[in-house]
Amino acid sequence: MNQLPSKKIWGLLLSATMAGASLLPNHALAQTQAEKDPALEIYRASATKINDLVNTKLDVRFDYAKRYLYGKAWITLKPHFYATDSLSLDAKGMDINKVSLVKAGKMSPLKYKYDGWVLDIALDKTYGNSETYTVYIDYVAKPDELKVEGSAAINDAKGLYFINPDGKDPKKPTQIWTQGETEASSAWFPTIDRPNQKTTEEISMTVPDKYVTLSNGALVKQKKNNDGTRTDTWKMDLPHSPYLFMMAVGDYAIIKDKWRGKEVNYYVEKEYAPYAKTIFGNTPEMLTFYSKITGVDYPWVKYSQITGRDYVSGAMENTTATLHGEFLQKTDRELLDDHSMLGESVIAHELFHHWFGDYVTAESWSNLTVNESFADYSEYLWFEHKFGKDMADDHHYNSMQAYMNSENYKPGLHLVRFHYHNKEDVFDAVTYQKGGRILNMLRNAIGDEAFFKSMNLYLKTNAFKNGEAHQWRLAVEEVTGRDMNWFFNEWYYSGGYPTLDINYFYNDAAKNVQVIVKQTQNADKVYTLPMAIDVYEGSKKSRHKVTITHKIDTFTLAYNTKPDFVNVDAEKVLLAKKVDHRDLSTYIFQLQNAPEYLDRRESVEILLKQQANDPAALKALTGALNDKFFIIRNIVVEGLKLDNPTVKEATVSKLRSLASNDPSSLVRASAIKQLGKLKDAQDLALLEKATADRSYQVMGAAINALADIDIDKAYAVAKKNEKGAKGGLAIAIANVYVKKGADNDIQFFADAFDQASGQDKFNMGVQYIGMLRNMKDVQMFNKGVDQIKAMADQFHNPNLNRYLVGMLQPIVSKKQSDAAKDADNAAAFKAQAAHLQKVIEELKAAPADEE
Repeated sequence: MNQLPSKKIWGLLLSATMAGASLLPNHALAQTQAEKDPALEIYRASATKINDLVNTKLDVRFDYAKRYLYGKAWITLKPHFYATDSLSLDAKGMDINKVSLVKAGKMSPLKYKYDGWVLDIALDKTYGNSETYTVYIDYVAKPDELKVEGSAAINDAKGLYFINPDGKDPKKPTQIWTQGETEASSAWFPTIDRPNQKTTEEISMTVPDKYVTLSNGALVKQKKNNDGTRTDTWKMDLPHSPYLFMMAVGDYAIIKDKWRGKEVNYYVEKEYAPYAKTIFGNTPEMLTFYSKITGVDYPWVKYSQITGRDYVSGAMENTTATLHGEFLQKTDRELLDDHSMLGESVIAHELFHHWFGDYVTAESWSNLTVNESFADYSEYLWFEHKFGKDMADDHHYNSMQAYMNSENYKPGLHLVRFHYHNKEDVFDAVTYQKGGRILNMLRNAIGDEAFFKSMNLYLKTNAFKNGEAHQWRLAVEEVTGRDMNWFFNEWYYSGGYPTLDINYFYNDAAKNVQVIVKQTQNADKVYTLPMAIDVYEGSKKSRHKVTITHKIDTFTLAYNTKPDFVNVDAEKVLLAKKVDHRDLSTYIFQLQNAPEYLDRRESVEILLKQQANDPAALKALTGALNDKFFIIRNIVVEGLKLDNPTVKEATVSKLRSLASNDPSSLVRASAIKQLGKLKDAQDLALLEKATADRSYQVMGAAINALADIDIDKAYAVAKKNEKGAKGGLAIAIANVYVKKGADNDIQFFADAFDQASGQDKFNMGVQYIGMLRNMKDVQMFNKGVDQIKAMADQFHNPNLNRYLVGMLQPIVSKKQSDAAKDADNAAAFKAQAAHLQKVIEELKAAPADEE
């Protein structure tokens, strides 16, 4: 599963602490209460196996009006080891109509007890572990009547979702899709809903003939029925865990691709069919790349990807049938502005799960790292292979920052976690982003060949079974011949990260430099940290491999002439915070000579602080505007202080060139934004030309800049570009309408807000609230307030609710004041204030999700 932005941080809760701030996942909504919970004292063992699933056969049909699933299940099992005369199945919120034993083609009723959650069945005899038996269950699943709670990672857990089933919403397609992780598959079919179970599968779905279906495995049969329906049968011959079962139904376009003779299909809403291969087109190359680095060819019969409206998380690696949130559907123009390659990273992440997660599955949620940390790191591996090391390292940096920020809320959580309040808690930045960074350090410590050979050994040893972190350790030890307990104890079985204070003492007489590294983290823990130190003497570089093992370590490194720069952690792999005590001149040298993206990023961030005070720093930054990687150029552009005359003189000409000509829309947009601050009429022609850019982000930046110089001209451009506006363009149009707009412009907000998602939806919401402030039309005002409330309901985040209340409450006062001043419209203003106050009270009272 994928966390977004960097499994599961699209459906993750959003922290909204300031207008326009990046909406990052918040892992801290109930930390104090959760940490005191007695549940944390419980050891979360792997589920005990009494019976093993062997095969699951389902026949299902759907009642769209009631939002029911009518199902028949044939479940074949066998005792795991000890003989047993009973069977317990997870079956959440169902009506159980019949339970029978299937033997020699005949059905014999079985006695059972059902409490709404677990179905306890008395078998006809005691079975030994060499015997299989098949149980038949006739049932009705009622997911919308099931009272379950989601988590920070998945905001709902009812397993089966009917989207717009009555077709009343003309802007939304009618769809059905499922979401099984963690243990929600048992909301739509009876099973042993634990990750350490594996079963083959066959699902027959009866659906309206106008819809297509998708499920695990191969489509082996289609039969048209006399009532306008069709029955599709999907069969999976290889075993996988119940949480990976999947169904989807809807009016999709299917764009076909292939990989080594296997079907690779992309299911998208029909309007996105022309862009499907732009969105998903690298999938065959990913299949080749991941097959190569793991040493295991993609083992499944096909690979399909589908999108789902109102999806409760980011994406899900259902075996052979990955489900993505609708955010992945973008036009070619929108994709121009996907600078972090979010869609690409999610596609890579879910595909890699088909090795780490589906082929070998974590035996318990405590060991989720062997699924999610590997999938997280697969994003880095793909970016490195396809887009270059700079792009991979930027992804690495952002992931590391996301993890370190999460430590502020819940510090010291272990990667392998046998104590937690709720199993959903392990889907966090420790399991994902920290786990990915740990794998990057391990790869560096043992070398590429050993790292990938260890992955191969782990996969082949545990194929179609379950794994845990110790099995991963044993694979690494077998390949390398090294004891790796020190590394796993340090990073997998304890929490936190090191902070390093670094000092340098040069001795020209002795021709050496002492590099003194002090570990300053608060805990008593002392890390063992292998790393490289590069010593630069002009163009000559010497590398020294060292290992930090103490609270304070001193490394004495020889030189011929005093070094221009000593680069600690030269390969930039340590998951650590570093305080580096050195001169500004070393950062200038580092920017111009050190090869890694993180070297250059660190340098420009330091130099930007000195741009107005140090001519050498400004000169180096001006040079960095030509950096080969667009992210570095953008950091410099965004950080320039053009209110300083010296900085402006040195850079404005280059900014104008970047605004017009840079190949990256991100850099063009940032340069335009900076030029907009100058409000220079000289830039009008440049800005007007940029309003016709292919990039929505560039168009938006140009319209915003234009609005600061000539609001009437900006308003005219905004009106001209309303139709189909998305992303940065939609937000800019909204901004112009807030500054100069009338009630009849509000329809744009209503439509654009409905279409937006994630960060764009939040940004649009901020603008929407600003527009509502001055509205007189009661119906449109109330509709807008209700849309804002619906956004809050979608994310279930008390931080977001508090932020919205803070924005909305002053509007109540304003409407009441307007009513007192304007007798003609007093009734309208009072009605607006009353409705808004009601919504505010609902936002305050909304319960937070459990963590």
